[in-house]
Amino acid sequence: MAAKITPRLIELTYEAALKSYWRRNALRKFLIASHVSSNFVEAWADDESKRDLLDRLFQRLQTTDRGKAVIFQMARSLSEQSTFPDLRNWEDSGQKIQDAHKAVQELKSYLKQQDEEVKCEKERLETQERARAERERIQRSLTDKTKLQQLLDAMHSKVGTQEGGYEFEQWFYQLLDFCEIQNRRPYKIDGRQIDGSLTHEGTTYLVELKFTKDQSGAADIDSLKAKVNKMADNTMGVMVSISGYSSVAISEASGSKTTLIIMDASHLYLFFSGAMSFGEIISRIRRHASQTGEAYLTTSKFHD
Repeated sequence: MAAKITPRLIELTYEAALKSYWRRNALRKFLIASHVSSNFVEAWADDESKRDLLDRLFQRLQTTDRGKAVIFQMARSLSEQSTFPDLRNWEDSGQKIQDAHKAVQELKSYLKQQDEEVKCEKERLETQERARAERERIQRSLTDKTKLQQLLDAMHSKVGTQEGGYEFEQWFYQLLDFCEIQNRRPYKIDGRQIDGSLTHEGTTYLVELKFTKDQSGAADIDSLKAKVNKMADNTMGVMVSISGYSSVAISEASGSKTTLIIMDASHLYLFFSGAMSFGEIISRIRRHASQTGEAYLTTSKFHD
């Protein structure tokens, strides 16, 4: 964002040019260096005063964008002056230099003020743009979250079917992607089917997904444990069972050194409520497991 060519800036630039140069050749050189048309400068008549030339020049420059850019270039150049060679060796050099210095300082102060205003305006616009982008991001996030919930709701009629299980698997990794949780889609290792994995807060969890009508039982827990036990020490398992767990399954998953955390539909809908992020839900259950050895934490006890 460029500084504005205001009447005050034009006036100060005019005065600084008038006071900084007294010899015609010196003023000619400055004007040409400031990209004033050489034809205009060369047409300076011998009987035309310096003030008359500048009057004509500034009136012309104000009429076009290019001319305004030239004024701005002149203003910057004049404001950078610290010495005035063209004002030396006159009978009243001291007064001329003093007047020129005053004109330049007034121009410099005005430009500094404009620069601050431009900076503030730029920062204001940048803040507005960041706020707008954040509002759009939040709106997209809410929209995407709503779509995720709608997809899960639509799958309930398929609970217990092979088609439903496949759709739930695809949906779960859409959820992890939405939450920006590092994950790996289903894969096989040593002939065993792994429903995939996720990594959160430095721990990798093997994923086991259950989209059955019946609650998951002890056999399901034992199967996931066996897979986890074949992995590195820092590996744990997370099971998400849409219909929950039998009491035996919860007991089997728990223990003083449990490597599992288990979740059900209530944890998914806690995420959709906006109360917690999905990563926070994982962390809360993991912390509970570390503190108590219990792999399952009902959502009603999350804030106990």
